[in-house]
Amino acid sequence: MESRLSFIVLFIVMRISAAEVVKKNLTGTVGGSVTLPGPLLEKGYITFGGKILASVRQGEFYIDEEIYTHRLHWNKNSGNFSLTNLQRNDSGIYTLDNKGQRMISSYKLTVYDAVPTPSVIKSNVSSNSCSLMCSVDGAEETTLSWHRDEKIVKRIRSAVSLSLIVFRQDFNSSHRCVATNPAQEKTLEVDVKTSCEHNNTESRDGKDQRHHKILIGIIISIVCGVVLIPAVLIFKWNYVDQKKTTTRETQGRIRGHETRSRVY
Repeated sequence: MESRLSFIVLFIVMRISAAEVVKKNLTGTVGGSVTLPGPLLEKGYITFGGKILASVRQGEFYIDEEIYTHRLHWNKNSGNFSLTNLQRNDSGIYTLDNKGQRMISSYKLTVYDAVPTPSVIKSNVSSNSCSLMCSVDGAEETTLSWHRDEKIVKRIRSAVSLSLIVFRQDFNSSHRCVATNPAQEKTLEVDVKTSCEHNNTESRDGKDQRHHKILIGIIISIVCGVVLIPAVLIFKWNYVDQKKTTTRETQGRIRGHETRSRVY
């Protein structure tokens, strides 16, 4: 009995010493796929959370957990496993036990949400600068950064927006807003010169139009004044004054008639 127990202990020690444990960090995005780089060719199995997901026996692939039937795949030529249609709960440690080579390989997989596509709007455009705002829908585990040419000029983590003021001397430089997480990156190129110069032109045109309208209003007021004032004076002369004269003459004739009546 003691000799048998000693044999088992010796076997376990030999097994551990012969096994090469390789730990690598892998990343993936929701809905995407990932490949475990360690090959498993002839026989062995893959585990996750203490459960055997699938096994290879005599060069044939067998699924042990039915929920992985259409998601876990094995390439017979390379011996690599791949997991598709990733979900957040797929994050964890996957272990390959290659019995043929007595090698155990472990991989820590972290699944992230897909990086949202950034968008950029322009505001506060002046003659010597332009303010840009880069934003994303949802900022969990997402880093936003502004790049000018090959340099990062501004960066923020876990925020929905990041602003940048670009001065005229930098209008010709390359600008881009980048949204990243550990598994994915999305970039939006921004043509600052075209966008901001266009806005400046619109702003100047708007001011010119307002000035033009004001000038036209002043001219119309002057013209109306020049035309209306003489017309009012003529109306006053021809109608009001004549009416007053007629009224006075009528009143004079009435008083004369009354005087004559009293005499007779």
